[in-house]
Amino acid sequence: MTKNSSKDDIYSSPKDMIVDFVFDESVAHVFPDMIRRSVPGYDNLIPLLGIIAEKFVTENSNIYDLGCSLGASSLSIRRRLHVDGCKIIAVDNAKAMVEQCRENMANDPNNHVPIDIMCADILDIDINNASLAILNYTLQFIEPDKRLILLKKIANGMNQGGCLVLSEKIISDDAKEQALLEELQLNFKSANGYSDLEISQKRSALDNVLIPDNLNTHQQRLLKAGFSNVIVWQQSLNFVSMLAIK
Repeated sequence: MTKNSSKDDIYSSPKDMIVDFVFDESVAHVFPDMIRRSVPGYDNLIPLLGIIAEKFVTENSNIYDLGCSLGASSLSIRRRLHVDGCKIIAVDNAKAMVEQCRENMANDPNNHVPIDIMCADILDIDINNASLAILNYTLQFIEPDKRLILLKKIANGMNQGGCLVLSEKIISDDAKEQALLEELQLNFKSANGYSDLEISQKRSALDNVLIPDNLNTHQQRLLKAGFSNVIVWQQSLNFVSMLAIK
């Protein structure tokens, strides 16, 4: 866990009203524990981002961590990267997450790669000279009609041969497959210590906020955005990560 992080007990007590999930200070405080216990494959994905960076990042280029949360992806990349003239640009629109991200980066001894941390909407920032972009579990929180707009902007700002890592929760068009994957993810959460109450209340909080797509929708949208090849490189239950290569 990152410095000052705690066990996620946000939904452990009954709530009179379930409000939409937001990445506020309470979430920032427990986020490392929350995502580890909620997202199958997360603990394997983050270290491998550094390996992916070694493959795709080129000299004098930019790396974008879009929806950076507390900076785990940026830290993984920074620790593996030894390419001259590169800069990481980490962006999140949640002030509490950005503040903790800045603290995590300040405490990182592997500071040979400069990093700019911005509190901004990723739909509003400029993307240019990118050799690598990370979009981990972020697109699903963006309004569906704005997702292609964002991906086009990323593709247009990416150098030839560059790569976008897109990680998302997905849904299946097959009802039986969808039911099985949902059941297994719930069992994953239970195995990691979440109670039925916590699972139910958090699911209600996310209902209107996290809107997943199926895998084919992701793949076709990435191609339409301007990427030439889309590769599924990791899947754990209903969570998938893709490499979209320019």
